Amino acid sequence: MIPAAFEYHAPKSLEEALRLLSRHGNEAKILAGGHSLLPLMKLRLAAPRCVIDIGRIQALRYIREENGRIAIGALTTHTEVLESPLLRAKCPLLPQTAWEIGDVQVRNRGTVGWSLAHADPAADYPAAVLALDAELVAASVHGTRTLRAMEFFVDMLTAALLPGEILTEVRVPILPPRTGTAYRKLHQPASGYALVGAAACLTLGPGGIVERVAVGLTGVGPKAYRAVAVEKALAGKKASEKLLTGAARHAVPEHVEPLSDLQASAEYRTAMAVVFVRRALESALARAQGKPR
Repeated sequence: MIPAAFEYHAPKSLEEALRLLSRHGNEAKILAGGHSLLPLMKLRLAAPRCVIDIGRIQALRYIREENGRIAIGALTTHTEVLESPLLRAKCPLLPQTAWEIGDVQVRNRGTVGWSLAHADPAADYPAAVLALDAELVAASVHGTRTLRAMEFFVDMLTAALLPGEILTEVRVPILPPRTGTAYRKLHQPASGYALVGAAACLTLGPGGIVERVAVGLTGVGPKAYRAVAVEKALAGKKASEKLLTGAARHAVPEHVEPLSDLQASAEYRTAMAVVFVRRALESALARAQGKPR
């Protein structure tokens, strides 16, 4: 199908993009990689009067170490995340997650920022940024503000961006020694989206005690979430296979209503959440212990 007619802008700077967005308000949509917006427009599920294509703003495309964290520009592609030596060495969970996204074409075109801003409940990065307790920077004509990942995902396809804001940067921590990370995913066979995706970040202390652990889940409910009950079941205890298996049973808390659709029932998603949380934790633990996994 052909999209409805629209006005097209291709700003050369973030400032120009923000002015356009402020001027056109709710009639405008931001275009980055295009994998989310263009299909909606072709199906006439979205019909913006104005499209602001920010894909040419090179100032939003970078991966660099700043102030003890790693800053990633919103227009950085999945392939750039996957191949980044800095991320592989100091925050490998993001490259591990990027490897599971779509196919080569999707990874070459899709961007970190707009994958997160779209807040798709089956997207991969939300689980990872939750497990990393990442910070997300939003800009508008009025300035910038920083949000924690745990407050960024509001509901299905709804992020905490205010009208007139553009997500410009993601900041992730440099992980300490004896930290293992992993992303494990049950793929939807046709689309590659996550029926269930689990991201784990686990740090061991002296004696094999779990010093810090964080688990993010996507694909299960209407938005990505932190599996806090899993984390509480592990923190401060000596890591073991039995401990991980028991903790994974808390993958879907009572306040999360699992999705049920043509792809998978709520019961199946619940069962698979337990399985993939356990697998992610097992891999993260092995890596924290210096074992290949």
